[in-house]
Amino acid sequence: MTLKKTRSWVLLAAFAAAPAFAQNIAVVNGTPIPKARADALIEQLVHQGQQDTPQLQMAVREELVNREILMQEAARRGIPNHPDVKAQIAVAQQTVVLRALIEDFVKKNAPTDAEVKARYDELIKGAGPGGKEYHLHHILVEDEQQAKDLIAKIKAGASFEDLAKQYSKDPGSGKNGGDLDWSDPKAYVPEFADAATKLQKGQMTDTPVHTQFGWHIIRLDDTRAVAPPPFDQVKAQIAQQMQQEKLQAFEEGLRKNAKIQ
Repeated sequence: MTLKKTRSWVLLAAFAAAPAFAQNIAVVNGTPIPKARADALIEQLVHQGQQDTPQLQMAVREELVNREILMQEAARRGIPNHPDVKAQIAVAQQTVVLRALIEDFVKKNAPTDAEVKARYDELIKGAGPGGKEYHLHHILVEDEQQAKDLIAKIKAGASFEDLAKQYSKDPGSGKNGGDLDWSDPKAYVPEFADAATKLQKGQMTDTPVHTQFGWHIIRLDDTRAVAPPPFDQVKAQIAQQMQQEKLQAFEEGLRKNAKIQ
């Protein structure tokens, strides 16, 4: 009877100690390493792209054990009490706390879908009528007279595209027959853009256009209205911008009410 009772007490003690042991991943020289510390490091590593595997968990355990051993040695030498070390610890602690504060604020103040859609509608309305994109071809040469000669040949029936492939100095469009694809005229230098926007569909410049790159012959193939991006395409970007605005207002409000001497 006595033996059975003793075994019962041993089993009860083991069960009572199990939850406490599960809270730690190891005990180094009597100092426990909390499982929460390992979970935090694993979460950080997973966020950086690693997979949460048994191998990673074991590696984290070994890393934290090594850190604890080194920390105990550092404490034995009094290093944590060095003024410069204490200052760095204070800064690191502040950084962690502030990051957590910001994450908590952003989580609790995330804009709703309705708020994001309202901002999208506001932006679209404020932008007014959409601009235009132009589909252009051009031939770039170094000499004005050569450009005039090419214009004459095109007017006489020569292929614009063939002449562009043969003579254009633009390495990007020349091999494609001078095709500049669809673009906003503001993407080009002012002289080029000004000449292009004055053309009618299918029209070519009658005289060469001079820019810093040389002499251009420009042809307008077509224009089209620029439609605003769909809501789903910019939803995340707008939501992020709104979160930044709320966070900035939060920080400014705290600073406004703070007593700074």
